[in-house]
Amino acid sequence: MKISDRIRYVGVNDHDKTLFEGLWPLPFGVSYNSYLVIGERIALIDTVEAGFSEEYLEKIKTETGGRPVDYLVVNHMEPDHSSSMEAIRKQYPEIRIITNAKAVPMIAGYYGITDNIMTVKDGESISLGNSTLTFYMTPMVHWPETMMTYLNEEKTLFSGDAFGTFGAVDGDIRDSMGARLCGWLGDKSDTFQEFRSEMTRYYSNIVGKYGVPVQNALKKLSSTEICRICSTHGPVWEDQITEVVSLYDRLSRYEGEKGVCIVYASMYGNTAKAAKALEAELAGRGVPYAIHDLANENVSFAYRDAFRFDTIAVGSPTYNNEIFPPVASFMKGLGTRCLKNRKFLAFGSYTWAGGSVRQLNEEARNMGFELLSEGAAFAQGYSPEKCNMSAMADKM
Repeated sequence: MKISDRIRYVGVNDHDKTLFEGLWPLPFGVSYNSYLVIGERIALIDTVEAGFSEEYLEKIKTETGGRPVDYLVVNHMEPDHSSSMEAIRKQYPEIRIITNAKAVPMIAGYYGITDNIMTVKDGESISLGNSTLTFYMTPMVHWPETMMTYLNEEKTLFSGDAFGTFGAVDGDIRDSMGARLCGWLGDKSDTFQEFRSEMTRYYSNIVGKYGVPVQNALKKLSSTEICRICSTHGPVWEDQITEVVSLYDRLSRYEGEKGVCIVYASMYGNTAKAAKALEAELAGRGVPYAIHDLANENVSFAYRDAFRFDTIAVGSPTYNNEIFPPVASFMKGLGTRCLKNRKFLAFGSYTWAGGSVRQLNEEARNMGFELLSEGAAFAQGYSPEKCNMSAMADKM
C-alpha cells in the first residue's frame, strides 16, 4: 500500500489471535505494521510476527520491484515486530540491521544474529541518498531498547509501539483515507473515535506503568514537526495527530476524565447487588460510568476504564479475611501500572468477619488515591439500608 512517494505499508492484519501477549482479548484483531522507505537505498522499518512471514515477504518484493533491501531498522525487539528478522536475513543476506546498543544482545538472544549490525545513538542520522532517517532513543516506551525513527523529508515518525492500538485495520491504513476498525459497528465517520477505546485499552494494558518515560519521549519530540505517525499497531495517523498525541499525553500523566469505573467481583451475588445499585444511582444522575464484573470478564477492560475515569469504585466480599482474589489481582495491577490521581471508594459484603473494604482502602492509600469515604462493608445480604449507594453517589 502506497502511503507516499517514499513510504510503503507492508504490514499485516491478524484476525485469528484471541489474546495479545497471552493475556489481553482481541475482539477486533490486531495489526502488525511494517514500512518501507524507498529512495536510492531502501530501508525496512520493523517487521511482523513470524507466522505472517511468507505474506510479508511477498508484499516487500511487490513494493520494491525486486530491488534488494539495504537496511532493516529495528525500533523495538518485541517478537510481534522482530520475529520475521530471520526470514528477512535469509531473503536479503546483505541487509544491514540498524538499531541501538541495547537491542544488540536481544537480537543475538532471540535470533542468534550477531553480524552486520550498525548501532546508532540519539539524534544520529543516516542517508538513503535522497532521504534521511534520524533516530531518537525512547527507552522504556515500553522496553529499554525502544527507539523511534524520523523521515526528515516527510516529517514522518515511525514510533514503534507508541501511539499504537489494538484492532485490525479495514481498508486504507491511513486515517486521512478513512481507515476503519475491523468489526466496528458504530458510526464510521471518525477513525480516532473508532480506535480511541482500543488505544486506551492498549495503553493501560501494555504501556501504563511507563508514564514518566512516555512523558520524556513526548518532551523530546515536542520541537520536531510531525505530519504523519506510523505506529506498529493500528492506523497511520495523518489528520488526527493532535487527538492521538493529546490522548497519550493525558494517559501518561494519569489524568482521568470525569466519571466512575465500577469494578467488582461477587461470590453469592450480594456485592454484585451493591455494584448494580451504584450503577443505577450514577445512571440516574447522568454521571459517566463503566461497570466490570471481574469474576466473569477479562481484567483488560477494567484497566482501560480505570485509566479513563477519575474515580474508581471497587467492590469485594471478604474471602478468608482478605480481598476476594479477582479483585485483589485487579488492585495489584493498578499498583504495578503506577496509576495515580484517582478518587476511590470501596464496598463489599461479609458473613462473620469483615476485612475486604478496610484492606482495599489501605491499598488505595498506598497508591496515593483520595478516599471519598471509609466505604461500606455490610453483613450477609445486601439491602439499601445496609449499604446506602445513594449517599456514596453523592460523593462522586
